[in-house]
Amino acid sequence: MTFLGALGGYYLKKAASQRIGFHVPFLAFFAAGALLYGISAILNIIVLQQLPYTVVFPLTSITYIWTFLLSAILLKETITRKKIAGVLFIIIGSVFLVL
Repeated sequence: MTFLGALGGYYLKKAASQRIGFHVPFLAFFAAGALLYGISAILNIIVLQQLPYTVVFPLTSITYIWTFLLSAILLKETITRKKIAGVLFIIIGSVFLVL
């Protein structure tokens, strides 16, 4: 669920880098991003049926970890110590949440 949400954001970022309009590159990236976000939302609903909201919602912060990795790998964005620290705090918080 969280990976699909991050991947959806990546494709929407790719769509934003195109000229907005009715042409294939923009529409393809936009459709892919919207579809992945939609699937992520549906999976989120399914997970919420099984687990408490107080666990599921905070764990959606894992999306930021996937976003961090996708941004570094696919978009060649800069990884800083501050970003790494933020990701480590998300991981530590997630571990404490599920223990």
